Amino acid sequence: MVPVIVARDLRKTFKDLVAVDNISFSIEEGEMFGFLGPNGAGKTTTMRMIQCISPVTSGSLEIFGMDVSDHQREIKSLMGVVPQENNLDMDFTVYENLMVYSRYFDIPKEEAEERVEELLDFVQLTDKKDTMTESLSGGMKRRLILARALVNRPRLLILDEPTVGLDPQARHLIWDRLRLLQKNGVTVVLTSHYLDEVEKLCDRLVVMDNGDILVEGSPSNVIEKYVGSGIVEAENDPQLLECLNEREASYEVIGDLVHIYTDDPKQITDYLTMECSITKFSARPATLEDVFLRLTGRRLRE
Repeated sequence: MVPVIVARDLRKTFKDLVAVDNISFSIEEGEMFGFLGPNGAGKTTTMRMIQCISPVTSGSLEIFGMDVSDHQREIKSLMGVVPQENNLDMDFTVYENLMVYSRYFDIPKEEAEERVEELLDFVQLTDKKDTMTESLSGGMKRRLILARALVNRPRLLILDEPTVGLDPQARHLIWDRLRLLQKNGVTVVLTSHYLDEVEKLCDRLVVMDNGDILVEGSPSNVIEKYVGSGIVEAENDPQLLECLNEREASYEVIGDLVHIYTDDPKQITDYLTMECSITKFSARPATLEDVFLRLTGRRLRE
């Protein structure tokens, strides 16, 4: 596959603040790629450089083989953007929002009308086409913003927190639409605070913190590499730590809890019960939250 986005030693500074610190990554055509990290990690700044709305301080950033510093108009014509905020025009109907936006791309009126009808069907808003936008639910507004981002039939779709604030049903509908877009060859890049969203949707991801990339890979490989497939949680206790050290188990003390990292939770729980006489514990699958916690000592959403 041909890389759609290639960043080499990408850096962004604001006076003395280093927002993005010499990061490198590539995103292949047709991938769904995620940027994960806490507020202030550098995700949004990276997205703004990709969108050609914030200049690169140093390093290089190419999209479809074009440098973002020299080919902004061409790159933007191939891109659709779903911002975090709902910036629809509330004085227009659902249909009018899409038609007005189509004019920015000089799409002929008849062709635009056809595309708008297709997109309304795609995001399941056909029955709301003549509804004033301000009266839509939060989930409907997010779907309309997604439809608007697709008016120019982009090859690259950028989404900043696409399902923030939505209920589970609305989130899953958005997920289904994104999977269909990817199936049709659209490259999707997203940032999200929802760990399950990134784990379920993304082929690959990077975890960012303090402007740097900590890890890169598929969600399952990142979890497996840094914490194993399972976590056993138990109360911090000297007897427990002695048992774990004797076994040379991989663990982390986190406040009043101990996180034991393992690919075989049952083996660990059996050992704690039979060999250490410890019965108060719980086992669960490992997540990207555990990866970030182990790498930084902090939670993603503290």
